[in-house]
Amino acid sequence: MAAEDEGRTEEPSEYRLEKARKEGRVAKSQELSSALVLFLCLLLLVFFARFIFLELTDVLRFYFNRIGESQIQNRGFVIKFYNVMLKCVLPITLVGALAGFAANVIQNKGFIFSTKPIEPKFSKIVPRFGEYLKKTVFSMKGLFNIFKSIGKVAIIVIIAYIYIKKDMFDLIEIIQNGNIILGIGKVARMAAQILLTVAIIFLIISIPDYFIQRKDFMNEMRMTKQEVKEEWKEMEGDPEVKSKLKQMQQQLLSQNVRKAVSESDVVIANPTHYAVALKYDAEKANAPMVNAKGEDENAQLIKRIAGDNNVPIVEDRIVARALYTNVEIGDIIPNEYLNVLAVIYSQLEKFKNYKG
Repeated sequence: MAAEDEGRTEEPSEYRLEKARKEGRVAKSQELSSALVLFLCLLLLVFFARFIFLELTDVLRFYFNRIGESQIQNRGFVIKFYNVMLKCVLPITLVGALAGFAANVIQNKGFIFSTKPIEPKFSKIVPRFGEYLKKTVFSMKGLFNIFKSIGKVAIIVIIAYIYIKKDMFDLIEIIQNGNIILGIGKVARMAAQILLTVAIIFLIISIPDYFIQRKDFMNEMRMTKQEVKEEWKEMEGDPEVKSKLKQMQQQLLSQNVRKAVSESDVVIANPTHYAVALKYDAEKANAPMVNAKGEDENAQLIKRIAGDNNVPIVEDRIVARALYTNVEIGDIIPNEYLNVLAVIYSQLEKFKNYKG
């Protein structure tokens, strides 16, 4: 059923996606992971095929030469077998594991560790065949997966048919000549060509499959209007979300403050706690206006911006705190502070004239 039919008309929020991510639910394609593992393992297998063949031949020769010995079960024979198996199998196993890990990290856009998917739930034990069939067979997603599997089998059959048909006469001729080693080599090359071609095609197909799975995941994550409202209520009590919102507000404030302070005439500051930027425009008002103000970190930010833009900074603890407490941004300075500010502005004017 489409998300719109269920009333889920709203795009998923970042909070919902992050919450799903923490639970281990992300958009990813198993086809991409499988195809990458298959391709890299086959590539390594083909690259080391001669080495593996020689090692296996050597171990077979070792055992056949000693098949009549009474000590066939001693420790040396076992060690020989495991050494050869490790040299032949371990590199391919490690490459497969690393490829699978890398594919998931790339798709997940980072490493995710969550125990949520493996937490025991009674609902997972109870068989629900109707729901299972509805999801896996009688749905668009189920039908897509079925046709995808059929398509993969068809690709393997077609590729195998093409390569076998091309080399069939050469293989028959080798068998008729009785050259077993040459025949094994020919079959091995055919198998390698078939498997590598299939792996490359699967890898190419898996790329659009990832985007299809991502689109399907985002559709599943869509929200109803009621869920959006409930999420906002939940977010209000989430410390992490509060922290992020505060950070965003600080960034927005920083952008607005930079412009306001750079256009100000003077910044009146308490050395550590308060800073108030003033701007006087005789055409708009008969007294200065508060352009920006801040406390603690914001006060230090205002002072840094003022310094960068050559805006004078006057330190006056009492005036700075009084203006910060009693005058809002955009308000005209009340009459009780005009005498003090007149002195400050007259000093600034003298300073400008002296500098000029």
